[in-house]
Amino acid sequence: MKEAKQGETWAAATEDELREMLERAFDYRGDVMLTLRNGTRIEGYIFDRRSGRSLAESVVRIIPKDRRERVPVSYADIVGLEFTGRDTAAGKSWEAWVKKYVEKRAAGETGIELKPESLD
Repeated sequence: MKEAKQGETWAAATEDELREMLERAFDYRGDVMLTLRNGTRIEGYIFDRRSGRSLAESVVRIIPKDRRERVPVSYADIVGLEFTGRDTAAGKSWEAWVKKYVEKRAAGETGIELKPESLD
C-alpha cells in the first residue's frame, strides 16, 4: 500500500478502493476531509476504524477539527476523501534518522545526540 500524501483526493469508485483509502487515512498522521453521501463534509483526524464484511458494517471514527467529540462514520456513507493536513510524521522514520546520523558522522560531526525532532 502506498503512503498517502497531503492534498491527495479520492472519489467513490469501488468498495476495494474505498477500503484501501480508509486504511491509508488511518495510517496518515494528519487531518483528512471525508465527504459523505448526504453532502456533509467532516475534517479531522481518523483515530480508529473497524472493517466488517460489508461497507454498512464498517466504521471509521474521526475527531473533527472544530470539536472534541469522536464521530463514527459508516464506510457506506463515504463518497470522497482528501488528505488535508500535513502528515506530522512524514520523513521521520527510524531509517530517515539513521541516514541523517550517518551523514553527520561522515561529515565529522561529534556529540550527535539521540533526541526526537520537533513535529512542526
